[in-house]
Amino acid sequence: MFAVHLMAFYFSKLKEDQIKKVDRFLYHMRLSDDTLLDIMRRFRAEMEKGLAKDTNPTAAVKMLPTFVRAIPDGSENGEFLSLDLGGSKFRVLKVQVAEEGKRHVQMESQFYPTPNEIIRGNGTELFEYVADCLADFMKSKDLKHKKLPLGLTFSFPCRQTKLEEGVLLSWTKKFKARGVQDTDVVSRLTKAMRRHKDMDVDILALVNDTVGTMMTCAYDDPYCEVGVIIGTGTNACYMEDMSNIDLVEGDEGRMCINTEWGAFGDDGALEDIRTEFDRELDLGSLNPGKQMFEKMISGLYLGELVRLILLKMAKAGLLFGGEKSSALHTKGKIETRHVAAMEKYKEGLANTREILVDLGLEPSEADCIAVQHVCTIVSFRSANLCAAALAAILTRLRENKKVERLRTTVGVDGTLYKIHPQYPKRLHKVVRKLVPSCDVRFLLSESGSTKGAAMVTAVASRVQAQRKQIDKVLALFRLTREQLVDVQAKMRAELEYGLKKKSHGLATVRMLPTYVCGLPDGTEKGKFLALDLGGTNFRVLLVKIRSGRRSVRMYNKIFAIPLEIMQGTGEELFDHIVQCIADFLDYMGLKGASLPLGFTFSFPCRQMSIDKGTLIGWTKGFKATDCEGEDVVDMLREAIKRRNEFDLDIVAVVNDTVGTMMTCGYEDPNCEIGLIAGTGSNMCYMEDMRNIEMVEGDEGKMCINTEWGGFGDNGCIDDIRTRYDTEVDEGSLNPGKQRYEKMTSGMYLGEIVRQILIDLTKQGLLFRGQISERLRTRGIFETKFLSQIESDRLALLQVRTILQQLGLDSTCEDSIVVKEVCGAVSRRAAQLCGAGLAAIVEKRREDQGLEHLRITVGVDGTLYKLHPHFSRILQETVKELAPRCDVTFMLSEDGSGKGAALITAVAKRLQQAQKEN
Repeated sequence: MFAVHLMAFYFSKLKEDQIKKVDRFLYHMRLSDDTLLDIMRRFRAEMEKGLAKDTNPTAAVKMLPTFVRAIPDGSENGEFLSLDLGGSKFRVLKVQVAEEGKRHVQMESQFYPTPNEIIRGNGTELFEYVADCLADFMKSKDLKHKKLPLGLTFSFPCRQTKLEEGVLLSWTKKFKARGVQDTDVVSRLTKAMRRHKDMDVDILALVNDTVGTMMTCAYDDPYCEVGVIIGTGTNACYMEDMSNIDLVEGDEGRMCINTEWGAFGDDGALEDIRTEFDRELDLGSLNPGKQMFEKMISGLYLGELVRLILLKMAKAGLLFGGEKSSALHTKGKIETRHVAAMEKYKEGLANTREILVDLGLEPSEADCIAVQHVCTIVSFRSANLCAAALAAILTRLRENKKVERLRTTVGVDGTLYKIHPQYPKRLHKVVRKLVPSCDVRFLLSESGSTKGAAMVTAVASRVQAQRKQIDKVLALFRLTREQLVDVQAKMRAELEYGLKKKSHGLATVRMLPTYVCGLPDGTEKGKFLALDLGGTNFRVLLVKIRSGRRSVRMYNKIFAIPLEIMQGTGEELFDHIVQCIADFLDYMGLKGASLPLGFTFSFPCRQMSIDKGTLIGWTKGFKATDCEGEDVVDMLREAIKRRNEFDLDIVAVVNDTVGTMMTCGYEDPNCEIGLIAGTGSNMCYMEDMRNIEMVEGDEGKMCINTEWGGFGDNGCIDDIRTRYDTEVDEGSLNPGKQRYEKMTSGMYLGEIVRQILIDLTKQGLLFRGQISERLRTRGIFETKFLSQIESDRLALLQVRTILQQLGLDSTCEDSIVVKEVCGAVSRRAAQLCGAGLAAIVEKRREDQGLEHLRITVGVDGTLYKLHPHFSRILQETVKELAPRCDVTFMLSEDGSGKGAALITAVAKRLQQAQKEN
C-alpha cells in the first residue's frame, strides 16, 4: 500500500516538475486575461478599419461583404445543389429542403479528391475538374434532366459585389492554382460547366464556408447570427447592420460580413504576442507574412508549432535526453490529429508515447508528460485567441442592437473544434468570461459549409421569389410621369366644371365660393373670437390683432368632442360647442363681451354670403344628424339663444384651408393659395370673379374652396386606384365619397398600409405568415407611424419596436418591407397632391396671361409638417408638372384659429369701407 502511495507521489511530483519546466520554456504562449481583453480591443479596432471605406484598403482584417442579407425563416423549400471547395476533399451535395413549417433537410453527397497537381496547377484545369465532378454526381443521381440552382462554398478570401459573384483575393491553406487570383470564380466555374451541354445549373450564390456554417445553424436556430470555423483554417462571419458597411450602398437591413480574421496581425498588430516558434513556422509556410492569426490558431499549423517547440526543447536537452530523430526534424510530421490524441483524457499519455515512438524517439515518462503539456499550451492559446476575437464580435452585435444583454447563437464547424477533446470547453469558458453580458449558445454545424451553401441558395431563391411578389404590390403605387400629367389634366377639367353654372352640380370638385374677397393689408386691428371645428378636438380662441406692426397674440383652450356627440344629433353638437364657448369666456374673464366671431368649420359648405354656410356633407368621422343641408351659422345662433347667456357677432364662417391661406397672406401678400395636407386634404385659391359663374359680378377676386377631396368620385381616377384603396373606401364611414382624399390624407394612409401588410402576410411574405389580432383592427396603423418608420434617423431596430407595439413580431427583413410599403403609400399621396396643386398654379398662370408666375402657397397639416419626405416630394412634383410657375411654400402658423380671426378682421374692414362708400 505504501509503495502505491509512493508511486503516486512520485508521479504527481514528476508531473508537476515537467509542467513547471514547460511553463517556464513557453512563458510567452500563456496569455493573461488582461492580454486577452487587449487583443479583443485590438480586434474591434481592426473590424472598424475593415468596415470603413477609407481605411479598408490598408486593413488587415478585410471585413468582406457577402451579400447574404437574410437568414433562413423556415419557409424555404425545393431542391438545390451545393459544391464545397476549400479543404482536403471536394464535396458535391444535393439538398432537399422540406415544405414550409417542417424545417427538414435531406442530403445526398459525394466526396471527390483534390490532387496536388490540380490545386497547385493551372486555374482553368481546376474549374474544369470541379465541373467534371459535378457532372459525374448529377449523372449518378439522375439529375441531368432538371434545372437546379447551385450554391458554391468557396473557402478563400473573395471580394463580392453581389451574391453570385466573387473575385479571389488570395489563395490560403494549400491551394495555389495559377491565374485565378483577381478573377471572378463564379464566371470561371460557369464557363467550365458550359462544356457539359446536358447540365442546366444556375449558380445563385457564392458562399464562404464560415457563412455556410452560420446559415446551416440558423436554419435550426433563428438566434444564430455568427459563424466560426476552427479547422484546417480559421475564420468568422456575423450579421452586421448595413448602416455600418461603407463598402456597400444602402442603410437598410443587415448583411453577413466575412471577417477573414485569419489575417489579423498581418500588419504587425500582434507582434508582441508572437513567439520565436510562430516566426519560424511563418518563414517555412507557403505564404510568409500572411494569415498571422490563423497560423497561431488553426489545425493546419498547431501540429507544426508543437514539432518546432519539441525540437528546440530536445536541442536544449530538456526532452528525450537531448536526442532528436530525423522525423522530428521533418516538417509536417506532427499533425493536429496527433495533438488532439495526446490531449485525450485518460489515454492521452499512452497516445503521446505511441506518437513519439512513431517519430523514432525513446520518450521517458517525464518526456510524455512534458510533451502533453506542450500540446495543452499550444491548443489552449489557440482557443484563447479565438475567444478574444469572437468576444469582440459579440460585443459589437450587442452594441449594434443597443441591448443590455445579448442572446445569440454561434454556429461552429471545423475539424479542430470537432476532434480536439478539450477545445470546445476551453473556448466556451473563455468567451463567457470575456463577455459576461452575452448569453451565448454554441451550436455545432451539421454538414456545415456545404449544407450552408444550399441554405444560402434556398434563402436567395426564397428572397428572389418574395421580392418579385412584393415589387408587384409596390408597383401599383409607383406613378409614372404620364399618369401624374393625366391626374393634373383631369383635376384641371374638374376645376373648370365646378366653376361653370351648367356643370357645377355634376362636378366632383365642388369649387365653393367662400365670399372672402380680400387678403389682409396690415391695417386690421381689434379683439376677435375664433372657433375651430374640424376634428376630434374643438378650439376656442381669443385673437388680438395690432395694426402697423402686423402683430397677432392668441389665447386658446382645447375641448374634446366625444364620439357620441360627433355622431349624435345636430342640436347636441351645437349645444356642446356653445358650452365650450361659455367655459372659455368664463376662463378669460370675458363673460358678457360681444366680440366679432369667425367660425372655422372644416367641412364642405355651400355659402351664399360670408356669414352663411350650408353643410353639404360630413367628413372626417362626423355623423351628427339634422345638419346636412342646414346653415351651420344659424344652428350656432340658435344654440347661443337656447343658452341665453351671451351674444356674439358671427361675422364669417370659414374653411380651415381658407384660414391657412389668410394666415400666410398676412405675412406674404403673394400668398393666394391655401393647402391642407393633414387628417384631411383640401385646397383653396383666389379666383377671378369673372370665372365664377355661381356668383354675380365680374370685378375683383374671391377665394374658392375647391373641396378637392371628392375628386375622382365620378370614377375618373379609377385607373390609378388599387384594390387596397377600394378596401379602405368600402370600410369607411362614407363609401364612394372623397376618393382623392382617401388616397392623399393622413386619416387614410395608415389604413392603406395596414391593408397591404395584411395581404403580404396572407401571402406568407411578412411576419412568418402570422396576422396578429391587432393588425386585423381597423385604424390601428396610424399615419403617425408612417412618419416615424420613414424617418431617415430611425434605425431598423426602432422600426421593429414600433411594429412590436402593434403586436407584430417582425424580423429585420420584415421591417425593411414595412418601411418600403410606408414609403410607397406616402410617396404616391405626395405626388397626387402635387399633381392637383400643379393644375391650380398652371390655371392661375394661364388666367393671368403670364409667361412665368410667382406665387406663394400657405400650407398646414400634420402630414406636410411631420412626415419626413412628404413636403419634399410634393414640391418636386409641382416643379416638374408646372415648370413655368415659381412656387414658394410657406408653413402656416395656426391657420384655422388665427386665419378665422384674420378673415373676420378683413370682412369687418371691407364692411366698414362699404358703409363709408
